[in-house]
Amino acid sequence: MNLEFECERALNRIMNVIDLSMLNKTDTQTFKQRLNSQFPRLFALFIDIYGDRYDCHFYLQELVTCLAKGYGQRSGALKTKDKKRLSDPLWYKNENMLGMACYVDLFANDLVELKAKIPYLKSLGITYLHLMPLYDSPQGDSDGGYAVSDYRKVNEKLGTTKDLKALAKALANENISLVLDFVFNHTSDEHQWAEAAKHGNREFQDYYYMFDDREIPDQYEQHLREIFPQVRRGNFTWNEDAKKWVWTTFNNFQWDLNYANPAVFNAITDEMLYLANLGCEALRLDALAFIWKEMGTSCENQDKAHKLIQAFNCCLQISAPAVVFKSEAIVHPDEVLKYIDPKECQLSYNPLLMALLWNSLATRKTRLLTASMQKSFEISPKCSWVNYVRCHDDIGWTFDDDIANQLGINGNDHRQFLNQFYTGRFPGSFAKGVAFGENPSNGDCRVCGSMASLTGLEQAIEFGDQHLIENALSRIQLINAVIMSIGGIPLLYSGDEIGLLNDYSYRQQQDKMHDDRWVHRIALSEHALDDAKCTTSVANKVSNRLRQLIELRKQLVVLGDANTHIQATENQHIFAYTRKSQDATFLAINNFSEHEQIINGKILGLLNADVCMEHLTATTYCADQNHIVLAPYQVMWLTAE
Repeated sequence: MNLEFECERALNRIMNVIDLSMLNKTDTQTFKQRLNSQFPRLFALFIDIYGDRYDCHFYLQELVTCLAKGYGQRSGALKTKDKKRLSDPLWYKNENMLGMACYVDLFANDLVELKAKIPYLKSLGITYLHLMPLYDSPQGDSDGGYAVSDYRKVNEKLGTTKDLKALAKALANENISLVLDFVFNHTSDEHQWAEAAKHGNREFQDYYYMFDDREIPDQYEQHLREIFPQVRRGNFTWNEDAKKWVWTTFNNFQWDLNYANPAVFNAITDEMLYLANLGCEALRLDALAFIWKEMGTSCENQDKAHKLIQAFNCCLQISAPAVVFKSEAIVHPDEVLKYIDPKECQLSYNPLLMALLWNSLATRKTRLLTASMQKSFEISPKCSWVNYVRCHDDIGWTFDDDIANQLGINGNDHRQFLNQFYTGRFPGSFAKGVAFGENPSNGDCRVCGSMASLTGLEQAIEFGDQHLIENALSRIQLINAVIMSIGGIPLLYSGDEIGLLNDYSYRQQQDKMHDDRWVHRIALSEHALDDAKCTTSVANKVSNRLRQLIELRKQLVVLGDANTHIQATENQHIFAYTRKSQDATFLAINNFSEHEQIINGKILGLLNADVCMEHLTATTYCADQNHIVLAPYQVMWLTAE
């Protein structure tokens, strides 16, 4: 098939029949220009995914109609934002970028109160606010809102769609980008599509993976892993209403969508554009590694999963180009990198950095961190990492076993050690974390806990030991300093900015007691905020040290759009890297030990200057000195004076 010829013919046929009457003359011209630009790529992807279906071209025409409708429903302010972002496509690489992630009800009760807390966000320097799922979801357990019952209805406990639009507008006025979750691997079993499927509607049963018996599920199951084995075993659930086995990767009330059906792609595109038109500037792609199923495989990270995301990206470029994608791929580091591309996901969580920061705190060694970042940190200069130390989810140790083996580290044994260390089961551990998803077959688990509790602050306060408290505060500053300076958007998890400790009250709540992630999903109370203002409180010390890093980051342009180079050092307790732009060079040196460390002074030669300034202490260093002494857990941010 001559793809170029078929593409041109298909577009001509579509444009001859499509109704663009909802667009004015200017918008019609803009839409056609973007469609002409993106359609060849979209056509190639759509044909690759769905070309074996007799009705492929029908669904392609339906998709273009959906894109036109989505663009037509976009407000004038958002169309202006589209033009602005197209003229500055790397806006997310600015040194002023600072993110925060939160649950609406834990941060501010509801959307109206959250809007009233914008001054607090501004005082921190937040420019990017990621709200955890706020859609209508089942009563009781809803996987923290990730079981979506209606993408177009805000959970009534949080407010209304009108409130969300008002919040988005208010955030935009303060130059804070709104980030929403795009939960597109599954819906809840209460979604209207699922309800129709339960009642025997064949059209909507084809929106999901539904089977009369266990024959096909058992064939799939041979190659699938269990995500939450402590909740239930296997990946399929019997639904009594439908009299079918349903594919449910994450929970029995979360039904996986069938993307082999182009009707699903089109329907989800329509929902995606609705979310984009609410005023968000980024969509976090939840569980994107799972969206394509292929018999005989793990059904994770399949080639057509990437093609689906690229096709969704095309759709945004046509109808809402101000919006970017953020990848949430908590998989092998090599697989994470495959999602990061301007034509796929412009932003991506950096789960490897997150996991290995915790690894280095536990071991006091940076060998695995340095070697892993040297291999996996570099990405397209048109993309950006989102660096974090905690999120709403658990910590999984997704490092590369091949790199670990080269360093003499047994990956499986080391993961067992880290789980033991961060759940406080290892002798001498400073951490107070909670095991999550513990597999009864092999004892494997993941780790939950607030940043403060995992860094030793909870234990130190219980002991009333000022030295241990200072060590914990220094660990917090250390890992925050890395995400602030290594390159990408630093992302804070709500509550960590003032060092909130684990909240164990979830164990008394029926709908949460089985999900240990609620231990670090902590309400940001007014009392906690007032405590952080008290100059003698530990929370105040956490806050002040963080704010110092944030202010310094804004002053150092080289911490924006610049290249990162991970540096090897002779000291296994030190993690070092440079940032280089056309105009400046920055050097970070980080001591992951509670003991004083010495590093060869030659490292200052990377700055190509006779005298260097260390910004956190306002200390100058001569480039020709023999060695540098770092205090326990000290961070150094250096540039040429």
